[in-house]
Amino acid sequence: MRTPVFFLVALVVGAAIYTFAHFFRSDYLFFAGYVVLQFVVLATAWNILGGYCGYVNFGSAAFFALGAYSTVTLHKIGLGIDRLVPEAIAPALHAIFPLSIPVLIVIGGAVSGIVGFGMGYLTLRLRGAFFAIATLALAVVLQTLIVNWDYVGGSRGAYVIRPASVPIIGNYIEYLFLLMMGLAIIALTTARMIERSQLGYGFATIRDDELAAEACGVPTLRLKLIATTLSGAFMGMAGAPFPYYIGYLQPSSAFGLEYAVNSIAMPMIGGTTSWVGPLIGAILLGSLQQIATVTISSALNLLVVGLLLVAFVIVAPNGIVGLVQEYIRHKPVDEIVGRRRVKIEAS
Repeated sequence: MRTPVFFLVALVVGAAIYTFAHFFRSDYLFFAGYVVLQFVVLATAWNILGGYCGYVNFGSAAFFALGAYSTVTLHKIGLGIDRLVPEAIAPALHAIFPLSIPVLIVIGGAVSGIVGFGMGYLTLRLRGAFFAIATLALAVVLQTLIVNWDYVGGSRGAYVIRPASVPIIGNYIEYLFLLMMGLAIIALTTARMIERSQLGYGFATIRDDELAAEACGVPTLRLKLIATTLSGAFMGMAGAPFPYYIGYLQPSSAFGLEYAVNSIAMPMIGGTTSWVGPLIGAILLGSLQQIATVTISSALNLLVVGLLLVAFVIVAPNGIVGLVQEYIRHKPVDEIVGRRRVKIEAS
């Protein structure tokens, strides 16, 4: 299936999901669906670097928080235009601010993409556990900066009051749900396009044997920088609408452990070598966590992730996609030889 066709099919599926959720007239379905779609974007973004290139990133929460705090910063600027700029240009800025969420998503993606590029340039000469530790250090440094930055609320946090409704769509949470649905479709389409392109083949050579790839002339540093930039940008895009979703943003919520853990666990459970894996893992884990939150307690979310991750590492180390591929590879197939049907083992 070609990429434009896949994109159109994904839009149709997204429209069907929205119609199905809207049929029940329950805001909770849109709240829970937003979280699941957010994890789809985060898992897909993580997989571009961690799955395709084989570089494990523990700093997912940092890029997510960068997108969220970019929104908070621009929101604060919009509220304080009269104090920050001369009176002559204030009316022109009032016509621009407050910025719409699609614009904030683009800005959040640009900020996180630039930081991802810088992080990659500084750390991608490290490999294995050393790179993973460096990404974790980035998250700690950024959280420390945010906690001590009073303009965005510091350790106290910041309120972002969302409107009650938007034109045409009506309910604001439905608007956020549709935006995250569109972002998830774009992320999945991009990941699928990368997987089937020359860029994806370059990523695969880095994952399989980086030294051999360098010896064969593959520009490994350039490819890894592309991967870190794309991965960081999509994580920042996922975080940009978050302040409007949650209403009150503080460092502990933006840099939450669940974002770092889920963005790694979901691709690993679904499968890291294909764009389908993060989608399956995010839907499975995200749905289970929402069910656990409603029926028992949100405190069980990470327990659910941990138990499933341990189970899949033991039973299916290549994830659900790898398990299915292994089953198909070893399934007996029928082949017609002359007029007789014989069973042969698939090689």
